[in-house]
Amino acid sequence: MEIFYNVIAFLGGLSMFLYGMRVMGDGLKSSSGGAMQAALAKVTNRPVMGFILGMLVACIIQSSTATIVITVGLVGAGFLTFHQSVGIVLGANVGTAITAQIIRLMDVSSGMDSPLYFFKADNLAPLALIIGIVCIMFLKSGTYKTAGSVACGFGILFMGLIYMSNIVSGFGESLSHLLTAFSNNYALGFLSGVLVTGIVQSSSAVVGIIQTIASSVGVSFGAVFAVIIGVNIGDCLTTYLVSRIGARPVQRRTAMVHVIYNIFAATLCFLLVFIGRTTGILNDEFWNMTLNSGGVANIHGFFRLVPAVMLLPLTRLFESISYKLIPDEPIEEEDKNAIEALDALDERLFTSPALALDQAERVVNEMSGIAEHNFDAAVQQIFNYDPKRDRRIMTRENLLDSMTDATNKYVVSLSPFVTREIDNQHQNRVLKSLICYERIGDLAVNINNEVSSLRNENKKFSKTAMAELRIAFDAIYEILGITGEAYKSKDSALAAKVEPLEEVIDDLIEDLNARHVYRMVNSLCDPINGIRYQSILTNVEHISDKCSDIAVYIMEGENTSIFGKEHSYVHELHHSNNERYLNAYDLSHDKYFNALNAIPAVEETFDEDPQEETPKETKPQEKKPARSRKVKK
Repeated sequence: MEIFYNVIAFLGGLSMFLYGMRVMGDGLKSSSGGAMQAALAKVTNRPVMGFILGMLVACIIQSSTATIVITVGLVGAGFLTFHQSVGIVLGANVGTAITAQIIRLMDVSSGMDSPLYFFKADNLAPLALIIGIVCIMFLKSGTYKTAGSVACGFGILFMGLIYMSNIVSGFGESLSHLLTAFSNNYALGFLSGVLVTGIVQSSSAVVGIIQTIASSVGVSFGAVFAVIIGVNIGDCLTTYLVSRIGARPVQRRTAMVHVIYNIFAATLCFLLVFIGRTTGILNDEFWNMTLNSGGVANIHGFFRLVPAVMLLPLTRLFESISYKLIPDEPIEEEDKNAIEALDALDERLFTSPALALDQAERVVNEMSGIAEHNFDAAVQQIFNYDPKRDRRIMTRENLLDSMTDATNKYVVSLSPFVTREIDNQHQNRVLKSLICYERIGDLAVNINNEVSSLRNENKKFSKTAMAELRIAFDAIYEILGITGEAYKSKDSALAAKVEPLEEVIDDLIEDLNARHVYRMVNSLCDPINGIRYQSILTNVEHISDKCSDIAVYIMEGENTSIFGKEHSYVHELHHSNNERYLNAYDLSHDKYFNALNAIPAVEETFDEDPQEETPKETKPQEKKPARSRKVKK
C-alpha cells in the first residue's frame, strides 16, 4: 500500500506542477505583454543572447526543467517564438551546472548565510505564493491581479516540483546503489543515469547523489562519466514528457529541441571520451583517479558547457529536426486564410501606408468570418451539443486574440508613416473595427460558456424559451451577415441597413426579457435557467451593438463628416424622420415580432429533472401590433 500512496502523492505533485504552469501561462497571456514581448524578442532573436538568458535563469532558479517549462509557457502565451526559445533551451542546460559549481564554492547547502540561498526553489515558491495571493485578494488594480496570477502559478509550479522531489527522496539509498552498480558497463551506467534522473526529476539532485558517494567512498572518472551523460538525457526526457501534456505543437517542438540537443550532446561527449582514451589524453592515471565531490561537479560542468558551445551554431538544424518530428496540426481552411493574412503584415509596406492598411484590413475581413462562425457554433451548442465544437470555439477565440494583437501592433507601428488625413482616418477605422470583431468573438464565447454551465447543471430551457431565442439568433445572423458583407465591399448603403436592424434587436431583447421575467415570476421557469437565458440575451444585444459600431465606421469612408462624431451621428439618426431608416426599421420589426407572436402560448413547468418536464398551458399573451419606431433617449 505504501507504493500506492507514494504514486498518488507523486501524481498530486505532478498535478500541482501542471496546474501552476497553466495558471502562470494564462496570467502572462492576459497581461499587457507588448513591452515584455518586445524585450524578450530583443534578447532572444540571436541564439547566443538566448543562450545567455537561459543559462542565467537556470542558474538563478536552480532548475533547467523549470526554466524550459517556463519557456514552453512563454511560447504558448505568444511572448516567444519557437526560434527565440531554442537558444534559451540550450543555455538552460548549462545553467544548472554553473549553479552546482557556485553551490559547491559558496557552500550554500550548509547554511543560510549565502545570498544565493534566497534563490533556492523551496524559498522562492512560498514567497511567490504570498505575493500572488496578496495581489489577488488585497489589490484592486487589474494589473496587480494579473501579476498575482502569474506569481501564484510560479509558486504552485515550484511547489509541485518540490513535492515530487520529496516523494522520491526516500529512495536515495536504492538510487545510489543503482548509480554505481555498473561501473564497468558504460551502456548500463548510461541507462542508470537516465532512469534515476527520470524518477528524481532533477539532474542537479542526481549529480548531488553522485557527489555524496564521491565524498564518502570516492568514485573514478571511468565509473561515473557514462552515468553523468545519462543524467543529462534523463533530465531532458522528463522535461519533454511534462511539457507536452496539453501543449500545442509549437510548445511541444520547444520541448523536443531540448531532447534533440541532448542526444547530440551525449553523442558528442561519448565521442570526446573515446578520442581522449584512444589518443592517450585520458590516460589510465586520470581514468582510475579517485574523484571527490568537486571532481564530479567539474566533469558534470564540462559535459554541459563544452557540447553547448560546440553545438550552438547548429540551432537551425535542431529546429528543422523538431519540425519534422512534430509537424503542425491540420489547419482548418478559415485558419489557413487567417494565417496567410497575418503573414502578409509586412513592415516593408510601411513606406506605402495605404497598402499596409489594406493588408491590415484583410486581417479584419478574416476576423469577421471567424467571429460569425464562432457565434454560429455557440448557437449550435444550444440546440445540438457537441464537445468537439467546444474545442473548436476556443481555437477560433485564441486565433482571434492572436490576430487582434498582431494587427493592432502592426497598425500602431505604422503611425509614424501616416501623413495624409485620409490614411489617418483609414487607420482609425481599421483599429476600431478590429476591436469590435475581437469583442464579438468574446461575446460568442460568453454565450457558449452559459450553455456549458447550463449543461453542467443538468438543466435546459423550455421549448418556448428556445423558440424565442431562435428568433433573436436569426436577427443576429442577419445583422452579422450584413455587417460582414458591408465591411468587405465598403458599401455604405448596405452598412446603413445595420442601425435600424440593431434598434429592432434592442426592442426584441427587451420584449424577450419581459416574457422571461413573466415565466420566472409565475414559476414556469427555473430561476437559474432564467439567469442563463438573460445573460445570453445580454450578449446577443452587445453583438448587435458592435455591428452598429462597425457599420458607422464603414459609412465614415464615404461621409467623412461622421469621423470623430460617431455617437452624435447615431443619436441624431434615432431622432430623425429619415424615411429610409424608418422603412427599414418597420420592415425588420414586422419580420421578427410577427415571428415572435406566432410562437404557441405554451409553457413548460419547472422540474429538477429536465428530462421529465411536462407542458402546462398558460394564459395566452395578447398579440401585439407592430410598434412604431422606439426613440432612444
